[in-house]
Amino acid sequence: MSNSTVSRAATEPDPEPERPPVRGRVPRPRSRSRRRGDPRLRGGVTFRHRLRRDRFLILMTLPCIAALLVFAYIPIAGNVIAFQYFSPYAGDGFFESMANSAWVGLEQFDRMINDSYFWDALQNTLVFSALQLVFFFPVPIALAILINSILHSKVRAWAQAVLYLPHFFSWVLVITVFQQILGGAGLVAQSLRDNGWDDGFDLMTDPGFFKFLITFQVIWKDAGWGIIVFLAALSTINQELYESAAVDGAGRWRRIWHITLPALRPVIALLLVLQVGNMLTVGMEQFMIQRTAVGPGAAEVLDTYVWNTGIQNGQFSYAAAIGIVKGVFSLLLVLAANRVAHAMGEQGVYKRS
Repeated sequence: MSNSTVSRAATEPDPEPERPPVRGRVPRPRSRSRRRGDPRLRGGVTFRHRLRRDRFLILMTLPCIAALLVFAYIPIAGNVIAFQYFSPYAGDGFFESMANSAWVGLEQFDRMINDSYFWDALQNTLVFSALQLVFFFPVPIALAILINSILHSKVRAWAQAVLYLPHFFSWVLVITVFQQILGGAGLVAQSLRDNGWDDGFDLMTDPGFFKFLITFQVIWKDAGWGIIVFLAALSTINQELYESAAVDGAGRWRRIWHITLPALRPVIALLLVLQVGNMLTVGMEQFMIQRTAVGPGAAEVLDTYVWNTGIQNGQFSYAAAIGIVKGVFSLLLVLAANRVAHAMGEQGVYKRS
């Protein structure tokens, strides 16, 4: 054997010994879905595994999805009557009546543009919404901060219960309470008469004061209920921040300004976007009850106008046209408010793409 053959044999690695066959389960090669960067993976779990993991949550949401489809999305198809002279007597059932009704194109929308009652109702709606945005929206925030500052847990629970209670009252009861206080035979008017001020005090029938009366009623009924979301946001604040600020000499107002309000800012932005999106929806029951006392000129809003026009007068196509315009403008308001929220650095209703 030559020296070159001996040196080559010394440098070459030994061949890998043959492994005995493995009994039982043979390991599979690495799946393509588990490769790094696979779009089907989220958090290292495939869609099928997430579906199996969250099956109970998905089952719990199915009734809500079904109700949303039945009561919100399927009725959208009925908006086609806004382009017709719809008559419920044109056939047996809604769909046959819709099929037999005459098509008129955009005539209902043209009528809406030239309808002065529609513009009056729209103006009243915007005025009521603006007043509620200015006077009602800050009240739940202030109440939540006030309740959060109460240290005794029993006093805090009692205050929350008292503030929640008016939300469960009907509008009939709320308006009756206001009638007993601000009406012509109410507590304030009786006190004025007892002191020689018999000038016919009755704010419940004053059309000029009605917009403020509506706002006060909404505040009294729903401001306490609105604090729930803000209290939930306040509960997430780390209490060590308050303690550190107090050690550094920050007073109560400085802690609210630098800790509490920044923590509430995302929730405030979200609810503000939703409030702006609902500017054309101010409710109907509250106005229908007090409409007779102050007159339709002061109490007519879009919701009551659609009800009176569509249901009471049987002009279904015209009411549907108003509803479509109201829905489209509400969507545009939500998109615009959400865009402003993004510009201010907040997330809003949905994330930026």
